[in-house]
Order: sequence, then structure tokens, then C-alpha cells
Amino acid sequence: MAVPYRHRTMSNLAGYRYRGARALVLLHERELRAFLATFRRAQAWGVTLPETEDKDYASLEALLRHVLGAAGGYLKWTAKVLELPDPGVDKVPSVEAIDAEAEAYLEHVLDRWWSPLRDIPEKDFEEAHPSNWGTPHSVEAMLEHAVVHPMRHAFQLEELMGDGAREATG
Repeated sequence: MAVPYRHRTMSNLAGYRYRGARALVLLHERELRAFLATFRRAQAWGVTLPETEDKDYASLEALLRHVLGAAGGYLKWTAKVLELPDPGVDKVPSVEAIDAEAEAYLEHVLDRWWSPLRDIPEKDFEEAHPSNWGTPHSVEAMLEHAVVHPMRHAFQLEELMGDGAREATG
């Protein structure tokens, strides 16, 4: 699954009919990469997540799998509601494998995000559709959700590292 790193830039994502979609694809990439960097710092710190019944928070690796899997899921949902071809997002690696495969899977998911939305007109981003969890979302709102999701989890990890830093120096 090794995908060569191809950082998307303003120039190589030119040609979007709706520049708002282009901006959200670029922001999504930026925030996913930032999340992975924060995850790696939290891992190096030895951060543990608070106890919960939520399987997505059972461990740092489960959280990593959740965030990377959601990134693919948002694109699959978007393609489905816009009646686009399946974007070909591979199944997210298992909790046991995600740590070792995170960078390659991240590149794979980001590669899939690169072009499906390029030719979609702005009006198609406005209609609401039921999300996979039942809440209606416009495509634009789902793309914004895709951007914020890794931000939110990076923030959670940063808070946990902050608490650890205060305890270590307090």
C-alpha cells in the first residue's frame, strides 16, 4: 500500500470548478498530517487515553485508526451522495497494524481525496443528505466536518500532553 508522498499545493489542485471544495481538500490534508504529527508526539510522551466504553478511544492506536478511517469514510459518503464512482479507499488497517501502516495509509487516503470533487459545481455542495450517523449534512458541511475531525482529536491529545507536562514539572 506504499503510496509516494505527493503534497498537494495550490498549483497542483488548480482546476476545481468550486474553489471552496479545493480549499477544503487542502485543509483536510493539512489537518490530517497535523493530527498524525500530534499523535506521534503523544505516543512518544506515553500518553494514555481516559477510560471509556467507546472502542475508538480504547488506546492511542484505536484513536489513530478512528481518525484515519473517518477520513476515508467522509470521502466515500461524499462520493455516494454525489453519485460519483467509488473512490477506491482501502479498508483502514486493524488496530494492531495501524501504527506501523499509518503513514502509508494516510498517503493512500489523501491520494484518493485529490481529484473526485474537481468537476463538481458549487450547487451540488449545498443539498443536505443523511450522514452515516443520521444527521443531515450538506456536502460542504461534511467536508468541513472532515477538516475539523482531526483537529478536534489533535486538540484532545495536546490537552492530555499538557496535563502530563504540568504533572511532570508541578
